[in-house]
Amino acid sequence: MKKHRFPASQMAIDAMLAAMCTAIAALITLKLGGNLEITFESVPVHIAALLFGPVDGMIVAGIGNFIYQLLFSGYGLTATTALWILPYIVCGFIVGAYARRRDYRLTRAQLVFIIVVSELCVTLLNTFALFVDSKLFGYYSAAFVFGTLALRLVICVAKAVCYGLLLPALLQPLRKALHLA
Repeated sequence: MKKHRFPASQMAIDAMLAAMCTAIAALITLKLGGNLEITFESVPVHIAALLFGPVDGMIVAGIGNFIYQLLFSGYGLTATTALWILPYIVCGFIVGAYARRRDYRLTRAQLVFIIVVSELCVTLLNTFALFVDSKLFGYYSAAFVFGTLALRLVICVAKAVCYGLLLPALLQPLRKALHLA
């Protein structure tokens, strides 16, 4: 893969993707009751990771979710803020490392596979964050924390397959525009 010629423009793209991550998390979340939500904030993380690698994926995830947690989550900075940000940082690392290992040339099947793996990690780490948060702040209930886990995992896989199938249509023109192809 050809390296991007202007690191400043890569940073600007990362900043734009982090802002998109924040905006998507704040504005496009389908709340289905209780702790069941469908979010799309990982798409900019996937794009950064698939274009530039794990570091950029982690940066976009970390900055985008940190800003979301501070300004839009309704909880601000708490003892568990880092636990709520960590799943998306791990997602950016997993997708970026896999893409880098494949020289950023993934087949559709490989793309779907790595997006599914990363989204499963996000769901499981979010469940862990919910568990720790609920224990720490005294609202723990096994039904609340784990009662919807099976449904959340099914939604996660379905969402990830859709992402994996749609991302090539986004990545190809971006690679050309950024002279990465």
